[in-house]
Amino acid sequence: MTRMGLCIGLKPDAVLRYKELHAAVWPHVLDAITRANIRNYTIFLKEPDNLLFAYWEYTGDDFEADMASMAENPAMQDWWKICDPLQTPFATRKNGEWWAAMEPVFHHP
Repeated sequence: MTRMGLCIGLKPDAVLRYKELHAAVWPHVLDAITRANIRNYTIFLKEPDNLLFAYWEYTGDDFEADMASMAENPAMQDWWKICDPLQTPFATRKNGEWWAAMEPVFHHP
C-alpha cells in the first residue's frame, strides 16, 4: 500500500459548487476510483485559502496502468469536465500533473 497526498487550488467562486458535487459523487465515479485500487480517499479544503488536499491509499501494483484505465472511464471524463474548471493548479506542479503530488515526510502508524 502506498499513501499519496496531492494538492491544488480552488477558485474562490467555486467553493460552494465543489462542496455540492463532492457531497453526492456519482456512483460510477466512485466505482472507477475503487477499480483503480484507490482506498481511503479523502479531500480536505482549507478556507479561506481555497487549498484542496487529497489523500488516498493505493493498493494496486501498477499505478500508471490503473490511472490510465481510470482516465479512460467515461464517467470520470465527465466528472473531470465539471470539476477541473473549478480548480487552479499550481504553477510549480510537475510536467503532466494537474493536482501537484506531495512528498511524504512523516507517518505514524
